[in-house]
Amino acid sequence: MTLAAPIQLAVATNEHLAHISNTLIYSAMAVYTLAFFAYIAEWLFGSRSKVGRTAAALTAEKNEKKAAATAQGPAVTVKSAGGTAVLERPKVVVRSAAGSRDVPDGPGAHGGDEQGDLYGRIAISLTALAFLVELGGVVTRAASVERAPWGNMYEFNITFSTVAVGVYLALLALKKNVRWLGLFLTTTVLLDLGLAVTVLYTASDQLVPALHSYWLYIHVSTAILCGAVFYVGAVGTLLYLFKDAYESKVAAGGKPGRFATSVLERLPASASLDKFSYRVNAAVFPLWTFTIIAGAIWAESAWGRYWGWDPKETWAFITWVAYACYLHARSTAGWKGRKAAYIALIAFACWLFNYYGVNIFVGGKHSYAGV
Repeated sequence: MTLAAPIQLAVATNEHLAHISNTLIYSAMAVYTLAFFAYIAEWLFGSRSKVGRTAAALTAEKNEKKAAATAQGPAVTVKSAGGTAVLERPKVVVRSAAGSRDVPDGPGAHGGDEQGDLYGRIAISLTALAFLVELGGVVTRAASVERAPWGNMYEFNITFSTVAVGVYLALLALKKNVRWLGLFLTTTVLLDLGLAVTVLYTASDQLVPALHSYWLYIHVSTAILCGAVFYVGAVGTLLYLFKDAYESKVAAGGKPGRFATSVLERLPASASLDKFSYRVNAAVFPLWTFTIIAGAIWAESAWGRYWGWDPKETWAFITWVAYACYLHARSTAGWKGRKAAYIALIAFACWLFNYYGVNIFVGGKHSYAGV
């Protein structure tokens, strides 16, 4: 009887903090929605008069090739007593340093004008505010149970989306040209949080015994960070495929639709998107390798074996192999471009299945989804 009162008091305090966390998460969703509309306004009201660079650049490239062919002059003819020998001049190939089309980057979603840029700055400010509010929700969730805030799928989701937005804001702070990510980021973050507060929501509670380890802070935190960076790379890869198809159509003399022209002309060139995705995935791949190693060490201390081909372990390894194949293919001359991009998207799909599918639909020692 004497122990009941303090336990009830502790639970009440935890529930209060958990309620604050839920309120902050819903508030962050509201601010992300405002940011989403601001990004829409940036795309809609940005100037369309400064696009059309891809077509102009590819037209100039064709003219350069024609001029180079003309400068070569006629074939060299050598006459001899036994007959006539024709020596053809070598062909001149005009290409960019990266081996792809020499196309400049687009002006961005704002189209290079002041009005669009204003909406873009408002969108970034709202994104930063939403990030801080969501971060507060993650921190209060952790305080409600006095542990790391990723003990179930709901907590993993809200932490993952927070880190993904943090990566985006960090790239902006480093003066990287990634404002084109904003609309796609807020869209997927809202979907992620909507899934978290509806399907995946789990009341604030203590961990299962197997998760009581300092490795929870190391292994899961690095997995979340890797997933956030892989997500940024996947968005860049997907947009690369669209932009590359657009550039190919323009180079072949086709005329893309007005909507495609308005949107895709503002994005970076396909070569820039390809390079961005490769660098992002290559930078985080060593950390993903460490994540798997850390998980194996934790498994040995928790279950007495380093590796048991549990579904989560298996799919983590499959994801590692897929990204390793992508990086190898991307660094091989014959697998640059679209082929490597398809491997990158398959690799991210493996990560997503490891994140959602294994936790929710597949049973195993890592079944801590809480749904």
